Amino acid sequence: MDSTATIVKCIQDSARDLGLPIPDKRAASYVIGLGLQDAMEAALPDLDPKYYPKMVERYRHHYLATGNDLTLFDGVSEMLSDLSQAGYFLAVATGKSRVGLNRALNAAKLLSLFDATRCADETFSKPNPAMLQELTRELGQDMKRTLMIGDTTHDLQMALNAGAGGVAVHYGAHSAQELAVLNPLFAANSVLELHTWLSSNA
Repeated sequence: MDSTATIVKCIQDSARDLGLPIPDKRAASYVIGLGLQDAMEAALPDLDPKYYPKMVERYRHHYLATGNDLTLFDGVSEMLSDLSQAGYFLAVATGKSRVGLNRALNAAKLLSLFDATRCADETFSKPNPAMLQELTRELGQDMKRTLMIGDTTHDLQMALNAGAGGVAVHYGAHSAQELAVLNPLFAANSVLELHTWLSSNA
């Protein structure tokens, strides 16, 4: 989903609500993929700890107030449908809460395409490998045959920590240079590139 700008704005608005220093776009986008509490601590690392739960509460308020304006990147629906029809298991490992993920998948009409999902409020946050370990167990799959596709270093580090393959996409929260440090199996500049690579290599 093309959610980076929305998430950055919600983090910045949360800090503004509480009269706290407002993180710049880079700081706010770097924490995307982490659980909410971890994200707020990373975006504003020098705060009195009492503010982090308040930041989380304000973030949820702003995120849920955005309506259904999160949009899929062009080609995502077709790619997911093709992979599903080809018999691949599809799963989500996200820093979103369960409420936030269900809302986003429902708005995008994707709920029925995913075989399993795991959220940051249900287990350990990225880059801890727990999400991928739990998903592969649930689906009865070998970690060595599992790919984690992500737009953040947190995603790719989680894949490394779990022993899964990591695939980077360059149209999200972290830069190509940041992602390259983690040596992904492939890096896609567009959904079409990703779809083509997965069709040939998955």
